[in-house]
Amino acid sequence: MTLVFAGVLQLTLALHVRNTLVDCAAEGARYAALADRSPEDGAARTRALIGLSLATGFADDVTVVETTIDGLAVVEVRVTAPLPVAGLLGPAGTLTVTGHALEELP
Repeated sequence: MTLVFAGVLQLTLALHVRNTLVDCAAEGARYAALADRSPEDGAARTRALIGLSLATGFADDVTVVETTIDGLAVVEVRVTAPLPVAGLLGPAGTLTVTGHALEELP
């Protein structure tokens, strides 16, 4: 029974980290897509949000690119972070999430 509880707890923690990273990436993309902001602003915003929500170690690999999807200019924020295996410590694997936002025109 203890192993089942530990497994459910671990799954819950991994899903929490994933959902938080997705939200931070999407918010960073929305911020970078504003007409008066740059991709670097979106990366900084994403790192700050991750640092406030989880830990700064989860914000080590944040990339922002301007791309086109279906003919529309979008900003894509990609975050690659360690997947927590034993609490918030574990470097056993990585998790990659993305956030997109339509780019505003000036």
